[in-house]
Amino acid sequence: MYGLDPQKAGRIVWQTRIGKGGPLGGIEWGAASDGETVYAGLSDCDWKTFERVANGKRSSYVDLDPGKGGGLFALDVGDGAKRWEALPSAACSGREHCSPAQLAAVSAIPGVVFSGSLDGHLRAFSARSGRVIWDYDTARDFSTVNRVRAHGGSLNGPGVTVADGMVFVNSGYSRFGEAPGNVLLAFSTQSK
Repeated sequence: MYGLDPQKAGRIVWQTRIGKGGPLGGIEWGAASDGETVYAGLSDCDWKTFERVANGKRSSYVDLDPGKGGGLFALDVGDGAKRWEALPSAACSGREHCSPAQLAAVSAIPGVVFSGSLDGHLRAFSARSGRVIWDYDTARDFSTVNRVRAHGGSLNGPGVTVADGMVFVNSGYSRFGEAPGNVLLAFSTQSK
């Protein structure tokens, strides 16, 4: 992550490494800021060769490494110092096409930072501490308002959209072997 001075032709003011980088980057789709802190999700995903035996034949295949990648970082916008980091959760148990990597763009509202993960989880973090305050697993079947069969998958690319007390997110991304899906989810802050 770099801090640039727009008054001096984009001169680098600070730089902070939060991960190692990799085939799908370190910080992939974008960070968010509240003016004092910048919040960045970390990819650092990788692939792994797995073995399987079917009908007495051994074969290998490559899939996302369920133990590599992820994390959310809060950095001071003035000097790039780490304010906190939230390590990835282990939510891939038994899932194919799964990684804790947090590639999706980060979204922030006052007090809350949203980060989606390739494991299909949408998490809301405390902007102050990085503690997970809400976690929703989108990688499952859904009943839809238009009665089309829908299933969530990896969260990658765009972050959540927050508008008028609602949080919207699309779930499913299979471009690089992640879990496919075809659902747009809407969450309300109001109780029904």
